[in-house]
Amino acid sequence: MHWPVLWQRFCGSGFSRELWHYAALRASRLKPLPHRPTMPELPEVETTRRGIVPHVVGRRVVEARLRRPDLRWPIPSAIRKILVGQRIEDVQRRAKYLLLHTQAGSALLHLGMSGSLRVLPQITLPGTHDHVDLVMDSGQMLRFNDPRRFGCLLWQAPGETHELLRHLGPEPLDDGFDGDYLFARSRGRSAAVKSFLMDQRIVVGVGNIYVAEALFESGVRPSRLAGRVTRERYHAIAAAIRRILAHAIERGGTTLRDFLRPDGEPGYFEQELYVYGRHGEACKVCGSAIKATRTQQRSSFYCPNCQR
Repeated sequence: MHWPVLWQRFCGSGFSRELWHYAALRASRLKPLPHRPTMPELPEVETTRRGIVPHVVGRRVVEARLRRPDLRWPIPSAIRKILVGQRIEDVQRRAKYLLLHTQAGSALLHLGMSGSLRVLPQITLPGTHDHVDLVMDSGQMLRFNDPRRFGCLLWQAPGETHELLRHLGPEPLDDGFDGDYLFARSRGRSAAVKSFLMDQRIVVGVGNIYVAEALFESGVRPSRLAGRVTRERYHAIAAAIRRILAHAIERGGTTLRDFLRPDGEPGYFEQELYVYGRHGEACKVCGSAIKATRTQQRSSFYCPNCQR
């Protein structure tokens, strides 16, 4: 629906500021700002999961090549002693972790700030930051590259939940995540709404980029106290988070071929950003200059006119 039609429909009939903002946002014809994320967020991890699934599920691990004993934490001996010889039955994502499930337990992977996974022929020579190869019975291998070594490769025993996963909140794309949930969890909270939404005990995987964009779409300033955001606004925030993440994952699906290229970029994607990283530039909805502040040592971007 075009902007003039939206305006005629809503003007003079209780047209709310939130509806105007959303209509103008969707009607904006300005070219989106391309941006490659500096670290893997939930959509990138989900894109990774979808990219490797066809090549590893149903395959048996025949060798684990570990070129260093640790990443962020020591790599447990179970990766060699237990994982080798097992068939990978499924690859699941929990928050920004990937779990390679076998009958004997699960390998737990996190890409950290710079990590990536690719599926390559097992004879492919390693590069400087190629720290782990899980060789499959297909003749291919799953290679973990991590220049900054903030990622991890750990082990989860059968029937247990790893301590890194025990206290995580719901997935933002699951049915249990909505405005009512956020409103209930936010009562009495004095933290900024941005910090509240980035708390992994509240909801998982909504990183700095996606919080900034969701708060812009819902018209909420990142510094507003979480306990003072209304139920109606939380419904708008939850809907924006779900829409933006789903769209980002869909966009990521167009680059899955990159997981098969030994010299290619990871299968991430260009994002359409309205506020994140655009300090001083014109808002694509109202033309005001985008502002930047600091919230708990993280940059926060917002439009002073569109977000209250």
